[in-house]
Amino acid sequence: MKKIAQLLRNGAGAVPAKIVAEGEPEVLYLYDIIDPYWGVGAAQFNKALAGMSGKKVTLRVNSPGGDVFDGRAMAAAIAQHGDVHAVIEGLAASAATYVTAACASVSIAAGSFYMIHNAWTMAYGNKDDLVKTAELLGKIDESIIDDYVKKTGKARDEIIAWMNAETWFTADEAVANGFADKVSDSAKVENNWDLSAYNNAPKPPPRDDAADWEAVRQRNANRLRLHEIG
Repeated sequence: MKKIAQLLRNGAGAVPAKIVAEGEPEVLYLYDIIDPYWGVGAAQFNKALAGMSGKKVTLRVNSPGGDVFDGRAMAAAIAQHGDVHAVIEGLAASAATYVTAACASVSIAAGSFYMIHNAWTMAYGNKDDLVKTAELLGKIDESIIDDYVKKTGKARDEIIAWMNAETWFTADEAVANGFADKVSDSAKVENNWDLSAYNNAPKPPPRDDAADWEAVRQRNANRLRLHEIG
């Protein structure tokens, strides 16, 4: 619970929440944490996807993951839709990976990362409630393993070992191990996430303080315009 709370706190506002359809064919963005309160939840995502019924959908993903149950609900909606094709642009980690695994195809931009680990969620209650949550997470892990095995063709024991170890794959490694179908040189890479909640996250590039201050200035200017419009 501590780790997912840290992920949500660190990631809030890191990039603008974006879950909209754009152009033809339909394009859906998952550029946020997967969470109904702090980012993009399954209800919002699935409603947007349902509005594209019968159409080919490109799902552009840059997400550090989030709540396991919302991620599974998104994956179920994608599988039901059928004609959804993921493009990973920077990061697909944790819950975001089984969202992409449900897609008909997955491409990943050069320079992106793909990370799998055992399921997280947030829980509260007495000891019996928490035991039930742990048992449910175990079942969720089993279903995720099934999805990864189906997608990759890898042995179940190998997938389990990768999940236990919190394994990060480069774009080339994700393709080599079957999690993605191809590396895309045309897709953009945007990775502004604070990944310190994870144990083995790759180190970020050196910070450009001038760029950081410019980003803060721009966000504040955008907020000011919203207040002026309101």
